[in-house]
Amino acid sequence: MYRLTDEGQEYLETGLPEKNLVQVLKALKKPLALSEARDKVKNFNVAIMWAKKKGLVEISDRKISLLKQGEFLEEAALNAVSEGRVTDVDQEILNVLIRRKLVEEVREDIYHKAQRFVGKEVTKLTDDLIKTGLWREVKFRPYNVSAPGKRINPGKRQPYMQFVRKIKRKLVELGFREMTGPIIETEFWNFDALYQPQNHPARDWTSTYKLEYPRYGRLPDKKIVDQVKETHENGWTTSSTGWGYRWDPEKAMRLMPRAHGTCLSARKLASDPEIPGKYFAIARCYRPDILDATHLIEFNQAEGIVIDESLNLKNLLGILEMFAKEIAGAKKVKFLPDYYPFTEPSVQLSAMHPDLGWIEFGGSGIFREELTKPLGIDVPVIAWGIGIDRLAMFKLNVHDIRYLFSQDLKWLRESRMVV
Repeated sequence: MYRLTDEGQEYLETGLPEKNLVQVLKALKKPLALSEARDKVKNFNVAIMWAKKKGLVEISDRKISLLKQGEFLEEAALNAVSEGRVTDVDQEILNVLIRRKLVEEVREDIYHKAQRFVGKEVTKLTDDLIKTGLWREVKFRPYNVSAPGKRINPGKRQPYMQFVRKIKRKLVELGFREMTGPIIETEFWNFDALYQPQNHPARDWTSTYKLEYPRYGRLPDKKIVDQVKETHENGWTTSSTGWGYRWDPEKAMRLMPRAHGTCLSARKLASDPEIPGKYFAIARCYRPDILDATHLIEFNQAEGIVIDESLNLKNLLGILEMFAKEIAGAKKVKFLPDYYPFTEPSVQLSAMHPDLGWIEFGGSGIFREELTKPLGIDVPVIAWGIGIDRLAMFKLNVHDIRYLFSQDLKWLRESRMVV
């Protein structure tokens, strides 16, 4: 708290001494002898000191001359303090008034401050009541703790994004390193490098999207391209005979939104990865499909590979079961034989949803040597691609996959944090 001193109150009523001096000189329009000025201005010593300090006057030959009229912000500040509006006063000006002893700080004793509440009813426990111990001598207003309070909707991450972050953290804790790559991909990495023939129906316009402009991208290192080309045509140095057709580089250059995350695994294998090594990616993928409770045309896929000489199918099944049970919370899982152009053997993972029944999570298998060898890898690589949108359905108890991206504020507010 601040208040005016007696001197400050006087200046508020009669004006600042330096201002009064300026007004006298301004009215005369000529220098004034010091002896005369002393008679015309009250508190002359204070007036001359502050007028010189502010550069308003100069003294020469025992005469005082006006240099400029200046501003006197202290007057408005004195008025604000007297009216209790200290927050309206600039701190620098307030400090000047305190140094001039025109304003003083008043600190109220906390005991006397708290004593005002003794014997009265209060709604909250203040610091002063606690420090002085006077909280024992006040009456607290009773509260109905069973009455519903005001609902608060704190800011939090979107439920599905929480789930994705948890999966990433889980995989990093297990020693996996994240893979990254472009969303717009060439067919070379999306199909050819995965040993998927150029006449495969999955490469048709009904199963994938294509870019209208630009239509073509660049192929990678010529050595890798030549090895992939020969593997498609005749098996190259693998134990395969290849697909037996003439491989077209122009088709491999066509651009498309990636249809699966496995293209990131192909890129990683071609970039001299660590062996043994574990890698993962959570990739946005795009496929033409019919929207329903379990299908989207734009979805996320959790892609992973493990590279090591000692790997087998049993290692792969253990990782898939961990995904379904530990991360998604599925109670029942089953593995079914399947076919993918780039894995042998190939396995499909399905889990039981309480309302929708058995749902396919994704595919997996051991990469064929027709995929790994042209990319420079001569050891086993187990791989999987799982639709984590469907995994999230289990964890978040969502019965329609489209609801993961819902803007329903009621669901977003009431959804629980993923722990």
